[in-house]
Amino acid sequence: MKTTLEIPDELFRTAKAKAAMRGIPFRQIVTEALAEKFDPKSGNSDTSGNPPWMQGFGGLSELHDETVRINSVIREEFETLEAEDIL
Repeated sequence: MKTTLEIPDELFRTAKAKAAMRGIPFRQIVTEALAEKFDPKSGNSDTSGNPPWMQGFGGLSELHDETVRINSVIREEFETLEAEDIL
């Protein structure tokens, strides 16, 4: 399928140069990049729209309830004034 893309100049120049160094057409390097981006086996696919460095975050999401509980305990502790703390 043919399409038109708007690619930032610097990214275009980099991709074009990489394609030339590998001796492949520009369209092939774009196809490879898209295939790698959306291939679940590559570890690069992220349908959430998050950048790749965000993939590692959220692995501890099951601790969310515990974090909420701990924050609640801390908040309650600091809201309580002891008699000795009152001037």
